[in-house]
Amino acid sequence: MSRFAHPAGDRHAEVLPEDRPPHAPADLNSIDPVIWPRTSERIAGSLTIGGLDVRDLAKEFGTPLYVLDEHDFRAHAVDFRQAFHDGEVHYAGKAFLCREVARWIMQEGLGLDVCSAGELAVALSVGFPPDRITMHGNNKSIAELEKAVTVGVGHVVVDSFEEIARLGYLAEKHGARPKVLIRVTVGVEAHTHEFIATAHDDQKFGLSLSSGAAAEAARRILAMPSLELVGLHSHIGSQITDTAGFEVAARRLATLLVQIRDEHGVELPELDLGGGYGIPYVDGDESPDMKVIADALREIVATVCQSKGLPVPRLTVEPGRSIVGTAGVTLYEVGTVKDVEGLRTYVSVDGGMSDNVRTALYGADYTARLASRESTAAPMLSRLVGKHCESGDIVVRDLYLPADLVPGDLIAVAGTGAYCRSLASNYNYLPKPAVVAVAGGKARVIVARETEEDLLRGQL
Repeated sequence: MSRFAHPAGDRHAEVLPEDRPPHAPADLNSIDPVIWPRTSERIAGSLTIGGLDVRDLAKEFGTPLYVLDEHDFRAHAVDFRQAFHDGEVHYAGKAFLCREVARWIMQEGLGLDVCSAGELAVALSVGFPPDRITMHGNNKSIAELEKAVTVGVGHVVVDSFEEIARLGYLAEKHGARPKVLIRVTVGVEAHTHEFIATAHDDQKFGLSLSSGAAAEAARRILAMPSLELVGLHSHIGSQITDTAGFEVAARRLATLLVQIRDEHGVELPELDLGGGYGIPYVDGDESPDMKVIADALREIVATVCQSKGLPVPRLTVEPGRSIVGTAGVTLYEVGTVKDVEGLRTYVSVDGGMSDNVRTALYGADYTARLASRESTAAPMLSRLVGKHCESGDIVVRDLYLPADLVPGDLIAVAGTGAYCRSLASNYNYLPKPAVVAVAGGKARVIVARETEEDLLRGQL
């Protein structure tokens, strides 16, 4: 027998996982307004979003389909703008960005964070004011930095000594003086998945506070006449629902502000605490009140700075998921329903990890419902899976669906507005789905579905 392989047995793949839902929900047809878009409701049994029946959306635009509730998106943007009325709110484009979303952000008075020349190009293509754009990234190319300098982005968040040198050279070359923030790794452990915790020292982002690298970055920037150091930046992770980590980060950033003041005689006017605010994905998840969060952050920063004898800097936050996350729903059509006796039922849909890799990537949880009709059938423990050649191609690991589920039914997965389309791929040569915006009973395509011709374009 091979030393590297062994018989798996007929129940090798988790007979009954410990983290499976302990009980079926009381109502398999319920649409929790905390988890689903604000305009979601059932009418005559079918799920509607933005006043439109999902059956009609699927018929007109096909499946899989990303549905984006414009009202929900704009409402969250307004909530942030009002909560942080005396600061700045910049939408994190990495969560999901297209030209129409850039227009919404611009119309709602928010700024925009971009992480690449491509994201910057999307924003500029719709006339987004460059001075309301912040350029992020841990490895910005010379071309990306030069584009940021020449178009006049509002801020560049520097992430390394090499980048400081590149940016200083390019700014001098073009006769510009960009405003610069230092991304500081503050050593805060956010209670989140390893892959989305971003403020501990052992990772690729930022300049370490504890090692002195962040202080050295300030010295190098202040020594360059072509760069204007205006503040510090920190991002402690994603899917965070309380302010404890932000308080620790603010306190540690304040020590660096004091050091810069005492060493250079410069009081920096801006403090960017990043984003990472969580959203509810499943029953029991918290739904943070952004006014409460904003008031708490404002008080934390004021208290910390006053205790250090510092003027209170202008506060900036960078929400992405918390604006677009619950606005998005993905529609799938059921293809096969396969009962594995004594274990669970595998429900296969016409998409999968190519349109939502988050479950495979870091174990994300989701809420899904039979969307094309109501059912009074008994609940069955299910696993919602895709059509790709991977056993890890899972959309929802463990959930309950009605036992009368059949091929052709539509399944809706909530909370897919953030990172699903952004991380989408063409694995197995599946075209990426369309994105349809819905509002007031009308739907329009804002990102077209890819075609086979699109998949072959560029191949010789």
